[in-house]
Amino acid sequence: MKTAPAVFAVGKEYQIMVPVSENSLFWIETGGESFYDEQNGIMRSICSTHRVKVPMEVLDKAGEYTVCEREIIDRKPYFPETKETKRTTFKFKPVPQKNARVYHIADTHNQIVAPTVAAGIFGKIDLLIMNGDIPDHSGDISNYDTIYKIADIVTGGHIPIVFSRGNHDMRGYYAELIAEHTPNYNGNTYYSFRVGNVWGLVLDCGEDKDDSHSEYGFTVSCHKFRERQTDFIKRIIENKKEEYKAKGVEHRIIVCHNPFTYVMKPPFDIEKEIYSEWAKLIKDNIKPELMLCGHIHRLAVSKIGGEFDSLGQPCTVILGSDVKENFHSGLGIVFSDPIEAEFCSSDGTVTQIDL
Repeated sequence: MKTAPAVFAVGKEYQIMVPVSENSLFWIETGGESFYDEQNGIMRSICSTHRVKVPMEVLDKAGEYTVCEREIIDRKPYFPETKETKRTTFKFKPVPQKNARVYHIADTHNQIVAPTVAAGIFGKIDLLIMNGDIPDHSGDISNYDTIYKIADIVTGGHIPIVFSRGNHDMRGYYAELIAEHTPNYNGNTYYSFRVGNVWGLVLDCGEDKDDSHSEYGFTVSCHKFRERQTDFIKRIIENKKEEYKAKGVEHRIIVCHNPFTYVMKPPFDIEKEIYSEWAKLIKDNIKPELMLCGHIHRLAVSKIGGEFDSLGQPCTVILGSDVKENFHSGLGIVFSDPIEAEFCSSDGTVTQIDL
């Protein structure tokens, strides 16, 4: 393993993922069960990022998991050779049912030190949200390691993470492979999650300009992708009793890299119709308390009807990232009653937020 595992919350499962430096077989032991990185019954080994799916209820109850690696010597068709199994155990703490402490990071653009310093200023957390543009781009596959290095420093493999893709993640040769290296639900980069008493919806706007823009060179098809998410939001609403209306849900949030209800100047003023429909569906049905965003490299709070409300915000939007060379600011939240929040910067500055 290059880093400690990252335990991503997706739907009702954890996807325990870790980048590796050698071809190896990989599985997780927890709660008296074994869960394998396999595909159609075949253990995966020629991959640079392993993924094992574990039901939340199993890992939450067990409170620990053991990573099992068996390095490949020669995967021959008959009698393949492997090294002995290496086991590493990690304690795990599920998100508590009350007063969960959450830290939100976005737009690190390959920086590691400044974002993790800012997270440390907020202090001990129960959940990390990584909200897009963590790598600077996907032109170099090693950029994905930034995700896991930050996760290692902040979580150590001991607490859950929610991950959202950003627009810079869509650029370069390896962009089409991002679902192999990051959490997803059936290959989709949008999904719901439930941790403690917090329910969330991860949405993905894709790129920030029209598909035909010359910057993309015909390499994106985001309009249809966004239309599929409209249908997805409607399915979430239809299944509300298993989602945001489920027993024990007390807080609802939206996580999206791009603050889609804010219409920016051309050429960034896209998809007003789709984004307006998203906002109305969410506002009329899900009724979240907060939408957490990055993308525009600002720290700001936009209440309904505020500066950044162009298309009818469904709730208060917090723009929770600022980045400069060797500097980063992020967002800390405590899901108490009422919710408390503050911006934390790597230079030690802490600013309380009036929600």
